[in-house]
Amino acid sequence: MKDKILLAHGSGGRLAHELIESTFLKMFSNPLLEKLDDSAVFELSGRLAFSTDSYVVSPIFFPGGDIGRLAICGTVNDVAMSGAKPLYLSLSFIIEEGLPVSDLNQILQSISDTAKEAKVEIVTGDTKVVHRGSADKLYINTSGVGIISNGVNISGKNAKPGDKVIISGSIGDHGIAVLSQREGLSFSTRLISDCAPLGGMVSELVANDIEIHCLRDPTRGGLATTLNEIARQSEVSIRIDEINIPVREEVSSACEMLGLDPLYVANEGKLVAILPAVEVEKALTIMHNNRYGREAVTIGNVEAEYPGRVIMKTLLGTSRIVDMLVGDILPRIC
Repeated sequence: MKDKILLAHGSGGRLAHELIESTFLKMFSNPLLEKLDDSAVFELSGRLAFSTDSYVVSPIFFPGGDIGRLAICGTVNDVAMSGAKPLYLSLSFIIEEGLPVSDLNQILQSISDTAKEAKVEIVTGDTKVVHRGSADKLYINTSGVGIISNGVNISGKNAKPGDKVIISGSIGDHGIAVLSQREGLSFSTRLISDCAPLGGMVSELVANDIEIHCLRDPTRGGLATTLNEIARQSEVSIRIDEINIPVREEVSSACEMLGLDPLYVANEGKLVAILPAVEVEKALTIMHNNRYGREAVTIGNVEAEYPGRVIMKTLLGTSRIVDMLVGDILPRIC
């Protein structure tokens, strides 16, 4: 059965080698991967950033992306949020028996295209196949390594009173796009995931000597959870203004219908930057010139009062505490 993944494709035998050579190696060919050793050997110098993540999104294809693009963007972005330039990734698959080979090839092509866009190389990986019913089509694990330039010190612990908070664009696009595909929701205009690699935009900010205290990509738990994490790490409060937070009409309408708050809906192509007020104008100019930062805006500031709290000025002019997400409002979203 050449059109389906079999358990034998995960055996380590002939079919496994044929699958690796005809798909993975062909798609991701580079000198480090072509050696087919048990580990990739490469030289790096300086401080390194290292991150790992697993992806179980359902469905595996959604408007604006798929599990393959999501896996590359997610790990590239995690590495970039420390100010690093992502360089190398590992890629491991857990495949359910019976997955169409055409689906696998489509996802591998997406991975290849996204890796090229992100300027990273896939240098090692693994494939396992499990019995039909033991997984949901396909799970992916990725790990990434990048180099941090001298003088760059970006951490969730570095937010300081007087800093400003920037979001690189509209929130909630990914979560609602995936949910719409899963539940069969439709909108007057097509809503797609914001899934995107942000390493290039971060590198542009770093190359222009922008002093950045914190970077974070607000994925699971959304913007609200990310800001709470930073407020607690830095022992500061963060005050945001609801009127300045960009939310697409489709996302707002879907959230209202489903009883969700866009602040807690996942993103996969946005970043939060916290930096000194004097750096804001220059940083926004750089972000606006990047395809993934054209909608970047300032949404709030960092204060000393009420450490560990996130407070939002609402559209009505009142203030409310924005707490961290409790539970999982959108499971299998990444």
